[in-house]
Amino acid sequence: MTEKSKLYDTHIPISGIERTVLTVGSAIAALKNPLRGDMVATLGETTGHLFLTKMRDQMLQSKDGRRILRERPVISTTSIDFDTLKKNCAPNTFGYAYVHWLESEGVTPDTRSNVQFVDDEELAYVMNRYRQIHDFFHTLTGLGVTVEEEIALKWFEWVQTGLPMTMLASLFGPLRLTWNERRRLYVDYVPWAVQCGASCKPLMTIYFEHHFYTPLDEFRRNLGIILPPSK
Repeated sequence: MTEKSKLYDTHIPISGIERTVLTVGSAIAALKNPLRGDMVATLGETTGHLFLTKMRDQMLQSKDGRRILRERPVISTTSIDFDTLKKNCAPNTFGYAYVHWLESEGVTPDTRSNVQFVDDEELAYVMNRYRQIHDFFHTLTGLGVTVEEEIALKWFEWVQTGLPMTMLASLFGPLRLTWNERRRLYVDYVPWAVQCGASCKPLMTIYFEHHFYTPLDEFRRNLGIILPPSK
């Protein structure tokens, strides 16, 4: 492939045969370890075109969704002034909870993989946006980064997006849990994830960056987010 074939900076154009091989390889690796982020991410890019299109169309149906697609905000430590958020956000706000969650879990928004194999520039942004708002989902639901809680959030994301790789993590991730963890997942978390994911607003249409100073409880109510049973 020539450089002109690239549709965006991180794009890696591949042939149909290469896409098939990559899909099969990433699927096998992801089945062996559904929580292996790189393989799950690759599988999402090679199999997600239909669902990314639906997510994009869903965004186009709302004012904020259209604005996100037009402005294409990026969530990173360079685009968001975290020092200002820590200084100015009241303890009851979404922004304060977001910063506190990142610090308590030892993660940053810069750890998300770049989109490489989506052969549409706008859909590549949709996938990138989905990855970057993942930590907002954690903040809103109160879920941490344990294997059990990550799988619970994948169920929530599966209902919200329909992306195949969220389904894979939802169905095969529990194999890595203990019996007690698996029981708690299916008794407590999965029913919550399905109900909350189906009843709350489509989170891809939310301009989260404009709500850092919104009280967290109010923001949850406006979005229709209910907390998991254990939170």
